[in-house]
Amino acid sequence: MRKFTLFFATSLLITLSCNKSARPDDESNQLDETVAINQRSCASNDVLIEQLKADPSLQKRMDDIESFTRRMASNPAEEARLLAGGIIEIPVVVNVLYKTSSENISQAQIQSQIDVLNEDFAATNTDYNKTPSIFQAVRSGNVNVRFVLDQIIRKSTSKRSWGTNDAMKKTSGGGIAPTSPTTKLNLWSCNLGGGILGYAQFPGGSSATDGVVVDNNAFGRTGTVTAPYHKGRTATHEVGHWMNLRHIWGDANCGNDQVGDTPQANTANFGCPSYPHYSTCTGTPVEMTMNYMDYTDDACMYMFSAGQKTRMLAVFAAGGPRVSFAQ
Repeated sequence: MRKFTLFFATSLLITLSCNKSARPDDESNQLDETVAINQRSCASNDVLIEQLKADPSLQKRMDDIESFTRRMASNPAEEARLLAGGIIEIPVVVNVLYKTSSENISQAQIQSQIDVLNEDFAATNTDYNKTPSIFQAVRSGNVNVRFVLDQIIRKSTSKRSWGTNDAMKKTSGGGIAPTSPTTKLNLWSCNLGGGILGYAQFPGGSSATDGVVVDNNAFGRTGTVTAPYHKGRTATHEVGHWMNLRHIWGDANCGNDQVGDTPQANTANFGCPSYPHYSTCTGTPVEMTMNYMDYTDDACMYMFSAGQKTRMLAVFAAGGPRVSFAQ
């Protein structure tokens, strides 16, 4: 088990990226293409380096947020007070950027993603009870947040793919600027290209780029989604980052995800690992491969931990980086 410590230097990841297989660049192939997704992977360090170069004050903001989160985690009464206020309702603006008709995902596909988020964060997903007995005592239960579709904004584009430079969030780059990012969660659906499934901005970054980006072929659980990332869990994973969760393995061999009830893991897990899957970290614990913050297939991730719930709720507490969502 891990204890809370400050999350310094390059372990402070501002933007997380998950990969898929690259698409052909030929538009004629894009129109009817069935994307073969390989495995989740991260390319966040380059993004982090560029953001730190652009904003030297970012490091201190992230350190301050970690200090605040650590204090919250050590004060159960504060979490109880926040939960007593009822469900935190999060309005969601979905920004759809499309070059082809298939990229212009339907309202039904968009609503399916909102439904997945509500199920996963409320622990009402049908696979929640698949949690192995060893982890049932530390399951999150209802995180007490509810996502409500507020608006859909669509924009036709000549771009084949967008990458991770946040161009999709900027009108100057041909994208769509976030709507009221201090009170609304902005999601972007687009063809990310370069093998990328999605990425998110942690609390502490610029409001001008705040939100979550998901490739249209991994957005929701119907329409253009492609197995094994066809159950909407890419957005669940990325919204977890938006609410200040780290990867389950702490982005290092036997690393620290800043959560006390998630066992140490050697590295990311892919596909659908057989249970129990042991790490070689201290104590050789069983890895929590079914956690949303691992890299397993959509069908094989289905839980947050109680410690992760505490960490997520801290962002909405008084003094937290996303308190405006709870007011």
